[in-house]
Amino acid sequence: MNLFPNLADKNLILASASPRRQQLLNGLNIPFEVRVIPTDESFPENLSAFEIPLHIAQLKSKVFESLLKDNEIIITADTVVWIEGEVLNKPSDRQEAIAMLTKLSGKMHQVFTAVCISSSNNQCLFYDETRVYFKQLTLQEIEFYIDNYKPYDKAGSYGAQDWIGLVAIDRLEGSYFNVMGLPIHLVYENLKKF
Repeated sequence: MNLFPNLADKNLILASASPRRQQLLNGLNIPFEVRVIPTDESFPENLSAFEIPLHIAQLKSKVFESLLKDNEIIITADTVVWIEGEVLNKPSDRQEAIAMLTKLSGKMHQVFTAVCISSSNNQCLFYDETRVYFKQLTLQEIEFYIDNYKPYDKAGSYGAQDWIGLVAIDRLEGSYFNVMGLPIHLVYENLKKF
């Protein structure tokens, strides 16, 4: 039984090198291939919170525009961590990772993931928000995590599925998978309608 009859003659492409996003999309039991084109992820300074990943997910989609065949559908996504009016992207080095996790320690932050589903004649853009509550972390715990898990490819310097997620996340309001990098329940709904 095919849950996606609308996609029967389509090739689905995930434009992400993230193993987490690939794992989550795999869970929908729909065949896809991975294609990645490096994209400049800078954004206008006047954007805030969910506007940032919406902008970047669309940018990532735009680079595929002229390359998409009529039977191809591409999924692009971007995740940001937002705390106290500031965006935490991927850390550039160990010092920045320590600073980010110190900032998140003992506080609530929001994780926004935006997704853009595009074909040669259609586009669907949406996002999800999850509130994440961190317990207070010691510098020793923060350094242990960074040195052992090297979260330099992760927004806010952490992966919810890693050691730090197990010990630091006190509670979540919203989708856990959104924090991992893909609000898969929304991807499913939107693919069914696409």
